[in-house]
Amino acid sequence: MKKALTIAGSDSGGGAGIQADLKTFQELKIFGMSALTAVTAQNTLGVQGVFPMEQEAVAKQIQSIGEDIGTDALKTGMLFNAPIIEAVAEKIKQFGWERVVVDPVMIAKGGASLLQQEAVAALKTHLLPLCLIITPNIPEAEVLTGMSIHSIDEKKEAAKLIHKLGAKNVVIKGGHDEGTNESVDLLFDGSEFAYFSAPRIETKNTHGTGCTFSAAITAELAKGSSVHEAVSVAKKFIQAAIAHPLTIGNGHGPTNHWAYNMKKESGVTSWQESVQNK
Repeated sequence: MKKALTIAGSDSGGGAGIQADLKTFQELKIFGMSALTAVTAQNTLGVQGVFPMEQEAVAKQIQSIGEDIGTDALKTGMLFNAPIIEAVAEKIKQFGWERVVVDPVMIAKGGASLLQQEAVAALKTHLLPLCLIITPNIPEAEVLTGMSIHSIDEKKEAAKLIHKLGAKNVVIKGGHDEGTNESVDLLFDGSEFAYFSAPRIETKNTHGTGCTFSAAITAELAKGSSVHEAVSVAKKFIQAAIAHPLTIGNGHGPTNHWAYNMKKESGVTSWQESVQNK
C-alpha cells in the first residue's frame, strides 16, 4: 500500500485543501494522510475566515505520521505563515523525505490571502530547496520571481529563476494563460522544458484545481512514477475534473474528482506534450 501525506489547510466547503487532496489520493488508489495547518471557513463564494494552527500542533501531527506510518510522497498546500513553514521544513529534513511537492498556495479563488507576505521569504529559504516539484500558477510564479509573466518566454524565464531557488523541478501552470484557447503547463527540470497542453474549458467551477493537480502529482510519485509521468497523469486527472463539473454552490464550484476514473474524459485525450531543449 502506497501512502501520501498532505500538509495543508482545511476547506469547509470540501472543494480545495486537504479535502480535495484526500479525495484525489483515494481516486488514484493511494492511502492518504493529513497534517492540518489551518481551518478555513470557506465556500464557493469565498473565504470567510482563516484560523491557523500553532506551529507545535503542525509539527506534532507530522511527527506522529513520520515515526509510525511514514509516507511515500508528500505535498504542501496552504501553510499560511513563516513559523509553520519552518516547522514543516524541519520535519521533512528530520525524516529524510524526498518526494516533496510544494503547491505555493497564496490567494484563494475569491481573492482572500492564504499566505502572509512575510511567509514568502520563508517559503523560498526553507522549503523550496527541499522540494522535488513546485507547482505555482502564474500569479504565484510572479510573486516568487518578482517578474511579470505574459508570454511563454517569460514563463520559461520564471521557471529558470524558481529552479535557481532550489526547486528541482518547476511546473508553472497554464490556467492563467492569456490570449489562447489552450491551457499549457510548463515543466522545467533544470535542463529541458516539457509542455502539457489541454483545451481551455470556460467554466467558473475551478475551485480546488491547484490542490487537486498537485495532489495527483503526489499520488503518482508515491507509486514510483517519474516526474514527467506524474505531471502527465495529473494533467489528465485535472482536465477530466474540470470538464465534468458538479455545479455545486453559487460561486466558484469544485471540480469533479470522480471524473477521471469514470471515463468521462471528453477532450482529455487530445492534449499533447512536447519536449524542448533548454
